[in-house]
Amino acid sequence: MAVELDTRIDLYTSVAEETAAVVIRRYSTSFGLASRLLPPRMRTHIGNFYALVRLADEIVDGVASEAGVSNKEAGAMLDALEAETKRAMAVGYSTNLIVHAFAHSARAVGVGEDLVTPFFHSMRMDLTETTHTPESFAHYVYGSAEVVGLMCLEAFLEGQSVAKKDKATMVAGARALGAAFQKVNFLRDLGADVQALGRSYFPGVSVATLDEATKHRLLDGIDADLGLSALALPLLPKGPRRAVSLAHVLFAALGTRIRATPASVLQTKRISVADLTKAWLALRVLTGYVPRAPRGVRKVAHV
Repeated sequence: MAVELDTRIDLYTSVAEETAAVVIRRYSTSFGLASRLLPPRMRTHIGNFYALVRLADEIVDGVASEAGVSNKEAGAMLDALEAETKRAMAVGYSTNLIVHAFAHSARAVGVGEDLVTPFFHSMRMDLTETTHTPESFAHYVYGSAEVVGLMCLEAFLEGQSVAKKDKATMVAGARALGAAFQKVNFLRDLGADVQALGRSYFPGVSVATLDEATKHRLLDGIDADLGLSALALPLLPKGPRRAVSLAHVLFAALGTRIRATPASVLQTKRISVADLTKAWLALRVLTGYVPRAPRGVRKVAHV
């Protein structure tokens, strides 16, 4: 007689995590590629976090609208998703497979509502805000991107103790890298955000009149974020260090491509990094390359 090794909740959680893994594989080539360098347990946690982020993002960034969902209904859906996520974090179960996978990882590594609440607040801003002040932009980037970096950091450090000073450097680095990723995405999707979604994220920046000086100023701020994040890379455990290094260089390469693209072209063309370049960067990281912070980098220069 065969012995059933898994409990029903173990099987359910496994199916939930397999579902989350499909989301990161289908939606993100850069994060998907970088996550493959992680040890299996960390890779599962990151996939679970990414899937919930994507699920919420799709409510506010097009899928719900394409399905005929009004802004008001989308807001109610987002509220329900937040409530279900927090409930699942408390009890360890959700009928929503993506939420269940997220909650399983959040409970395992210590991600709490202090990171989840700002995330959903930023998602909610996308339903009401079409332009930003410097203050609202900082709040938005923190909730939509920096907290995701902090979630990932908790997964990277699961079961490990680190010195207080090193943890502070890693926290600053995780926030800076998340911010850099988000800002690069804003520049890459500049035209689509305005034309399809009616949003302009960077404070005081008009997409229609974006010039080279403004583009380079924004990229200089992103480079400062990347520099700060690089300070934390040597402190990460070996497994996540390679994965985060690859994500770092992939987005730095995207920033370089954007810098070389005329500002007027960014309004109509979505810039990407060639697959051959991605493969070469992955090989560099696999052979030991770790990005280094420019000399003198100590803080983020926000744009």
